[in-house]
Amino acid sequence: MRIPRTTGRRSHVSFIDERKVGRPDMTEEEEKDIRAELARLRQEHRDLDFAIGALSDTGRGDHLTLQRLKKKKLAIKDRIGHLEDRLVPDIIA
Repeated sequence: MRIPRTTGRRSHVSFIDERKVGRPDMTEEEEKDIRAELARLRQEHRDLDFAIGALSDTGRGDHLTLQRLKKKKLAIKDRIGHLEDRLVPDIIA
């Protein structure tokens, strides 16, 4: 995604790539680790979504099992959001 950035001239706006912005308080290794964990969590979230759908469609999963899987999926989604917030620098609106 591209973010507009003004350059000081009134009518000129350039764009920067948010993937290259980074956080000044984070090392490249930390950022790499966070991106790797994000990829792993996104895959686990997709897998849980598939499992929940399969159990619901076949009727093989009991209510308690489905509730536990949904709760775990939600916790993973929250963790993904937290990690994404760490990668994107705070911008004062």
